[in-house]
Amino acid sequence: MQLSLSAVVLLAVVLVVLIRGGHLKWPAAVVAVLFGFFLAGTTVAPQIQGGIDGVTSTVSKIDP
Repeated sequence: MQLSLSAVVLLAVVLVVLIRGGHLKWPAAVVAVLFGFFLAGTTVAPQIQGGIDGVTSTVSKIDP
């Protein structure tokens, strides 16, 4: 499973912004992170990765 470092950093920044903005409290953030770790170890992970790859390839084909 390959998820680029930039995607991980982007998601981490979004998580921090949501927490600091008061839209997401720390307990909910911890649950979200733990859910992501547990989800990565399931049989659903390849389908999620395929969806992410499809979205990123579609976005990269859009001309500005």
